[in-house]
Amino acid sequence: MNRPRHVVVLLLDSLNRHLIGPYGGAEFDTPNLDRLAARSVRFERHVTGSLPCMPARHDLLTGSLDFLWRPWGSLELWDEPVTVPLRRAGVTTMLVSDHPHLFETGGENYHCEFTAWDYVRGHEGDPWRTAPDPSWLGAPALPARPGPLAFPYDHSRTWFRAEGDFPGPRTMAAAADWLARQAPHAERSLLVVDEFDPHEPFDTPEPWASRYDDSPDPKVIWPPYATDALARGIVSPEDARRIRAAYGAKLSMIDHHLGRVLDVIDERDGWDDTAVVACTDHGHYLGELDRFGKPGAPLNWPMRRIPLLVAWPGVAPGSCDALTTTVDLHATLLDAFGVPAPDRPHGRSLVPLLEGTAAGVREWALTGVWGREVHVTDGRRTYCRAPEGDNAPLSMWSNRWSTMPIHALPDVRLPMPDHRATLDRMPGSDIPVIRQPFQPGDLLPYWAATRFSGHHLWDGEEDPEEARDLAGTAAEAELAELLRTALVELEAPGDQLSRLGLA
Repeated sequence: MNRPRHVVVLLLDSLNRHLIGPYGGAEFDTPNLDRLAARSVRFERHVTGSLPCMPARHDLLTGSLDFLWRPWGSLELWDEPVTVPLRRAGVTTMLVSDHPHLFETGGENYHCEFTAWDYVRGHEGDPWRTAPDPSWLGAPALPARPGPLAFPYDHSRTWFRAEGDFPGPRTMAAAADWLARQAPHAERSLLVVDEFDPHEPFDTPEPWASRYDDSPDPKVIWPPYATDALARGIVSPEDARRIRAAYGAKLSMIDHHLGRVLDVIDERDGWDDTAVVACTDHGHYLGELDRFGKPGAPLNWPMRRIPLLVAWPGVAPGSCDALTTTVDLHATLLDAFGVPAPDRPHGRSLVPLLEGTAAGVREWALTGVWGREVHVTDGRRTYCRAPEGDNAPLSMWSNRWSTMPIHALPDVRLPMPDHRATLDRMPGSDIPVIRQPFQPGDLLPYWAATRFSGHHLWDGEEDPEEARDLAGTAAEAELAELLRTALVELEAPGDQLSRLGLA
């Protein structure tokens, strides 16, 4: 079976699997994802690895889980992104993205090893404009949140004049242009389209803005991050409906423009030598389990189960029931171009699944956010393990001491290393790394801020909505041992086993 000469990765941020057509979603229209799915293998047990945005991209681009060692950051000295061995093998690599975290402190060097990159400005936290457009003439909407807490996007959005000015449509247009005009000059190529939509802000121009909510009320483009949101009165039933409708509008708009990329492959008769991978980093709560956003809570099914569609030359469309996770995409990209995997990969190539030479590639997968619960799944059951007692011991391992900036609060930063820091080694590396321990009472990186609710265990086949918690049953001991085995196999920090009561 021929391997592809070209691979296109379409990463849509915060893409909810249960809301798109290929996985049975009927609430919102996604005709182009449906169109891609008609050519693709649909993976049924694909799950997140490290969360949120940048940790997930570290998993994909380096093939190693991030969240067991640090909360958020750029490439480390010992990291080799997939683009490096591909370029050694003569593969042209291109990044087209409007994802602001890739080009700010905490994520600033992921793009550097691509052959070329195109950064589309103006999305979410991108500091693109210092003030709103003073004329507002023709702008689709006024600033959503003026004042000292304005987000960079609240300025940027006033400079958009038409749908084609919004970052998502511009990103897909740039990707389609590269495929049409530059990819034909490459013998082999990898195009990564890292598209921030449908991530918030859920801001769209008409007719998208009114597609699922035709009320005259102002649109809710900045959703809250909250648990028990309706129960605590943080969100009203009407606001919940409007938030969900605004997400749907963003989803349908970016799906529409994604079609431009597929059109180019159609026009070039490229499906015989081009693989297309559609994926995401994680989901986004839109009222499921009475949660909104990405709050500090166990990672239940809306956040953890994610879509994966792979159109592969010579492979008939269908579905795959094998367990897979984000780090597997790194190994798959290397395998697609015949490049050997690194000596210590966390990922497993999906090519044997696609070509029908294997029924499975892994027996477990880990999911988590640094400093919070660690989840393990065997493909059917998912076990969520919280710290035993205090959330300690806990260490951060990094030589690039940074995290996602909060633009409106510039003094809110990652705690710096202190006198307790030591030099240690990462698994498989001789490069010294700063290991900073944290103890109860320390200020932790804000992604670790949460109130733990204990251990949880769900059976995804008998209870797909995860309404019945099986923690405390005989199955918990089995899954706890699976988690301990997985952590040992990955050479995870001993802190992790200790804090989880698995040492």
